[in-house]
Amino acid sequence: MKSLIDEWKYVSGSKYVRMIFIGPLIAAVFFGLMFSHNQINKSPVVVIDEDHSEYSRQLISKINASQYISVKSVYASRMDPEILLANEQAVAVIMLPNQLGVRQQQGKSTNVGILMDNTMPSGLTGIRTAIQEIIQTENMTLSMTSLMHKGMDAEAAKGIVSPLSLQQRMLFNPTTSYVGFMVLGFVNIIVLMITTSAAGSIAPRLRQEGKLFAYGKSPFQLWIRSVPYAVLSSISLLLSYGLLKQVGGMRFEAEPYLFIIPLVIYAFALSLLGMLIGYTAKDISKVSLRTSFVLYPSFLATGIQLSPLAFPEPFQIIAWALPMNWLNRLIRGMAFREGALTAYSQELGALLIIIGAASLFMGLLYLRETRKASPSSELLLNADVVPSGS
Repeated sequence: MKSLIDEWKYVSGSKYVRMIFIGPLIAAVFFGLMFSHNQINKSPVVVIDEDHSEYSRQLISKINASQYISVKSVYASRMDPEILLANEQAVAVIMLPNQLGVRQQQGKSTNVGILMDNTMPSGLTGIRTAIQEIIQTENMTLSMTSLMHKGMDAEAAKGIVSPLSLQQRMLFNPTTSYVGFMVLGFVNIIVLMITTSAAGSIAPRLRQEGKLFAYGKSPFQLWIRSVPYAVLSSISLLLSYGLLKQVGGMRFEAEPYLFIIPLVIYAFALSLLGMLIGYTAKDISKVSLRTSFVLYPSFLATGIQLSPLAFPEPFQIIAWALPMNWLNRLIRGMAFREGALTAYSQELGALLIIIGAASLFMGLLYLRETRKASPSSELLLNADVVPSGS
């Protein structure tokens, strides 16, 4: 326990306490506010109306009435779409062809064109949805009107035009808020970066200070030094998630007193993995470079910006060794889907395996260094007991 007390004393006087709380909390507030209204409701578009009919004007009004689209300008003749999209005043050009109204009255099909600027794909999601809804509704209305003019009742006409209807519902993140995955990922990455660097510096620091074996030669004396980092990281993450819920509107349905359990297990896995990575570093300055081998894969392959399903299977398997992979799955399961803690034994078990493996390898490295240090210690001891006059 002396080594634990010694580590708490060191941590309380170091920059780690300030960094582990200030960094994630600032990120939670800044990015939470920044992306709290990330849904694009009115993407700007321009319309080229070559028809100039009453029907084309009605269609333009319906397009502008959509919650996803704002018609900025209407042009009477065809123009180069590259000119219209050049200054990003619009993200799409909708083209209504000549004879649109006439062909509509004749019951003939017409192609309506839409040219979209895909340099920023996120700005087009609402436009695609809106155009599909408008065209589908317009087709059904026109078809039903035509059939009713021929003497068919409305219910029968609807059965012919649209025998099946689709009802869809987006669960857990219905507005596709960035706070629930990208911003949350930034916060987790900051905690990972600070914790692994700090925990990875323990062994090199103790070695430089000559304190690596000061409280005994049992690996437990080193292992227990991970406690301050795991405890403070868990508290910092929980506070950051609370801020994201309040500031950014992030969904968080799990009870905090239950979710602290996987957080503590994750933080221990992260701290011990950092200690293992930094154990053999010659000095503290080398630790940050080593932790990048955990940092970058965690950012890319654990579901922060892309679903892990988007990666080939070997990359998904590699991600199993990363604690953040299992933290993200626990967040999506417990916090977003309101899953029970008992339903995520696989994720918790994976974190415990990481804890066990990191503890085992770190213990082996520690014992090997202990054996190497033993002969020199015995020589010093023998030198001390030999009489000075001999």
